[in-house]
Amino acid sequence: MKLRNIVAAIVGTTLLALASYAQTTSKLEGVVTGMDGKPLQGAVIKLTRTDMKGFLQLKTDKRGHYIAIGLSPLSVYTITCEVDGKKVDERSNVKATLTDVFNPVANDGTVVNFDLKKRVAEAKATEQAMNEAISTGKISDELSHQLTDDQKESIENAVKDRESALRKDKDLNDSFSQGMTALDAKQYPQAIAAFEKASVAGPTQPAVWENLAEAHMLLAPSKTGADFDSEVQAGIDAYNKAIALKPDDVNIHTNYARSLALAKKFPEAQAEADKIAQISPGAAGKAYYNLGATFTNIGQSEPAAAAFKKAMEANYADAFYQYGLYLAGKAQVDTASGKIVPAPGTVEAFQKYLELAPTGIYAQPAKDMIASLGSTVDTNYKNPNAPKEEKKATTTTKKK
Repeated sequence: MKLRNIVAAIVGTTLLALASYAQTTSKLEGVVTGMDGKPLQGAVIKLTRTDMKGFLQLKTDKRGHYIAIGLSPLSVYTITCEVDGKKVDERSNVKATLTDVFNPVANDGTVVNFDLKKRVAEAKATEQAMNEAISTGKISDELSHQLTDDQKESIENAVKDRESALRKDKDLNDSFSQGMTALDAKQYPQAIAAFEKASVAGPTQPAVWENLAEAHMLLAPSKTGADFDSEVQAGIDAYNKAIALKPDDVNIHTNYARSLALAKKFPEAQAEADKIAQISPGAAGKAYYNLGATFTNIGQSEPAAAAFKKAMEANYADAFYQYGLYLAGKAQVDTASGKIVPAPGTVEAFQKYLELAPTGIYAQPAKDMIASLGSTVDTNYKNPNAPKEEKKATTTTKKK
């Protein structure tokens, strides 16, 4: 063979080899089915190459079909399916198989379908199985094959957290119960120790901090000087933590106001009652009345009177009776006649109580006070909210 023919033969063989290689490539395709079981048009398919840098994005046609042709032979991808901008499914380590572009029947390439309805059902089943694994602390072999290493680690951490929470719940319940028992028995140091332990196990429980505060405030009167101040401050700090966790709880503010009054922090106690009125205007009367009652019990008549007057503004019936008693204590005796001269507004306070609560627990004492002060007593008070046509004229009796 001549040299020219040999070169031609070599060149021809090389071109044939290149042509043979060129007709072999890889492809990926599939169909996306929606929640209604029908082909889903417009779903976004993202192919991210993992064996080297590469990315391709496609959209499904009206048949829900997507196809990527001309991919590098045996390339590896992560395929993501997105609908309305949200990832709904993903497949990892997908290898694009070889296909013959001139004879596609011989090798159809790699097919990856996405069935969204089936995927949602599988996700729910997996979630349920994972929750059961967290609850029992065991991962079944079947579930283990479905989970990634990250998911397994997540379950293991959740199991540890749950076990820790259960231990804390037991510590919390036991400590809180011990604290309440000690509080009821007026064993305040023991109550404080138990509630402090409970606050470690349940730092987000308002009741723990509220009762810890109560124990400090009740222990404070047995102390003097710096020790008294320290107990009161500890109670205030605990109340502030309870309020921070539940700022609109009227009961916490009410107990806090009472505790401040017992600690003789009168302006602060009044401020707490004002907060209650802001949080729940309907509770204002009772809040101010309770504050006034606390002041009365510790012998603070002037702060008590101020609190009762606030309760009277909310038309709280019992406050009128208590304010009447406060004014009765200021009555004078006329030296010339020997008669009692009540302070202005005394009789009116008792009469207003009888108007608001004609059958209240203080009804008879109020009538007796009016009579003892030498004034007339209304004996047939009617409900002030009753219809006008139902009201009858009242009769009065004078002091004998």
